[in-house]
Amino acid sequence: MYSIIIPTYNNINYLKICIESIKKNSNFANQIIVHVNEGKDGTKDYLESKKIDYTWTNNNVGLCKGVNLAAKKIKTNYVIYSHDDFYFCPNWDLYLYEEIKKIGHNNFFLSGTMFHELEGMPFFCGNDFKNFDESILLNNLSKIKVNDYQGSTWSPHVVHKEIWNKVGGFSEEFYPGAGSDPDFAMKLWRENIRIFKGVGKSLVYHFGSKTLRDKLSKSLQKNIGSQSSKIFLKKWKISINFFKNFYLRSGIDADKKQIFKIYDGPLKEPKKDINYFNKLLIDKMKYLYLKFIQY
Repeated sequence: MYSIIIPTYNNINYLKICIESIKKNSNFANQIIVHVNEGKDGTKDYLESKKIDYTWTNNNVGLCKGVNLAAKKIKTNYVIYSHDDFYFCPNWDLYLYEEIKKIGHNNFFLSGTMFHELEGMPFFCGNDFKNFDESILLNNLSKIKVNDYQGSTWSPHVVHKEIWNKVGGFSEEFYPGAGSDPDFAMKLWRENIRIFKGVGKSLVYHFGSKTLRDKLSKSLQKNIGSQSSKIFLKKWKISINFFKNFYLRSGIDADKKQIFKIYDGPLKEPKKDINYFNKLLIDKMKYLYLKFIQY
């Protein structure tokens, strides 16, 4: 049914949880493809023992290039991008499939709904591989109630293989990976895709960016957000926040909290009022500064 691409970077303890949850909680016989960055922790041996498809580089080429390398092994019509520190909850793939059937064409971006301990969960099932309690998670899963929401750019997300190939997968300039999600959404928008829907029932537990927080250097962690924002602005001449707020109708509010608007159908062109043009002018000034002064 799906080809699930998982980039990993010496993160075998979480990768094992992720893969086992896919095998246990999926309704379909999905293909799993892992890109192994380095793999000094025995990742390749594990994947070979489980007969799981993978690609490998002896250095960390980053999320985007890793995903694109793995995508060359796709065997199905639907491409899913996943983190390696997800636990896929029961029926996650069935709920996505039901949405795909309702849409009836290939011009869509659907995502599951990830949740984690850092966001005020109504129960505690662990925050790392050592104290994770699968039974607590599964027994309390009904407490997680999320409406379908508008403007998702998050993983796990699924697009048709034709769309993936048409936009060329992930943009590798967003190394090590931050900013690649909204960039991918922008490429889809330019192809006139207007369905960006988060499916509330398709749940995955997220351990909280373990690769980003635990594996990358402190200097890279510190600058990753600002660097990716600059790359996006120079590429598209608008900011990530502008794209999310005015086009995808999602983003960050004044209190820096994530906005989740209930899904109400395919998106339309943004309303170009005074607020739109004021924010656009600010972005254009930032873009010119980056292009001609800061380089």
